[in-house]
Amino acid sequence: RGYARNFLLPRKLAEPASDGRVAELKRIDERRARSEARTVEQAREIAEVLRKTVLSFDVKSGPTGALFGSVTTTDIADELWRTRKIRVDRRKIGTDTIKRIGRYSIPVEIFEDVSVEVKTLVVPEGGELPPEEELVAMEAAEAEAQAAVQAEADAHRAGAAAELEETLEVEEEPEEQPAAAAAAAPRDAGADREDEET
Repeated sequence: RGYARNFLLPRKLAEPASDGRVAELKRIDERRARSEARTVEQAREIAEVLRKTVLSFDVKSGPTGALFGSVTTTDIADELWRTRKIRVDRRKIGTDTIKRIGRYSIPVEIFEDVSVEVKTLVVPEGGELPPEEELVAMEAAEAEAQAAVQAEADAHRAGAAAELEETLEVEEEPEEQPAAAAAAAPRDAGADREDEET
């Protein structure tokens, strides 16, 4: 009670549950349910329009099909607005950024339980999208090149680690010799003291 009276009620974060207010909230829920039913129908109509839509992005790309930049969910939402005048929240578009040319099927959530796949083409600027086999070959070539670069980097790291380990071993050896001499020195000093006492 104290939390409600001292914190929630003064900040208008809650209100007392009077009979009138409870009845009003029930009426609001009924109106919302009727409105939602209309909204679901509208969402299904929008989904049908988007199902027939094919988005196309002309982008700069390299010879392997990698983009100079990317196609983001914001770009997709803007293109949907530009081509179909349908506003979609970018957070409802279910894909990561697109970084390669190709054909994509992007899931878009229109409304709760109403989603659609939008066909999207990412085409090299001033050209056409190559056949699917060529796209797969370009992707494999790029993956191979990345694997070679990664292997070279791993080999370089391994060589640097071995060199560092070798350097550390060389530095440790001279330190061990003075320590052994220092350890032997107190024993000799103790023997000298015993000789003096006797």
